[in-house]
Amino acid sequence: MEKVADIASDIGEYIRQQRSNAKISLRQLSKLAGVSNPYLSQIERGVRKPSAEILQQIAKGLRISAEALYVQAGILDLPTGGPVGDAIRADTELTERQKQVLLDVYESFRRENAAAKPAPTTQAADAKPEDPADESKESA
Repeated sequence: MEKVADIASDIGEYIRQQRSNAKISLRQLSKLAGVSNPYLSQIERGVRKPSAEILQQIAKGLRISAEALYVQAGILDLPTGGPVGDAIRADTELTERQKQVLLDVYESFRRENAAAKPAPTTQAADAKPEDPADESKESA
């Protein structure tokens, strides 16, 4: 039961931090997210653990990705993306929305490049790697 309380507290603190960064009052966010002011306050204080649907509404109100809230709430695992994704996520100078946009663009470039790569031919896969010793025998 303690684990659930920790998660609720963590997500509440994260939402409060994002709201503060966005310079939105609790009342404004409750209106934007379509949840009651007391309920949002309870979420921020860690008294309530919001559902995925409520998190999505809050994310929309904060203009951040719902995925960021899902990860924070323990609903999703932290996405992997290698050092570039990690660097973007770790940058404290960027908002969550800016991070998500950068990650989306980066991933779209990676998918585009992967799709453009020519498929390896079976002939090349079956060929033995060249041995430099063989070349010297031929030239001798």
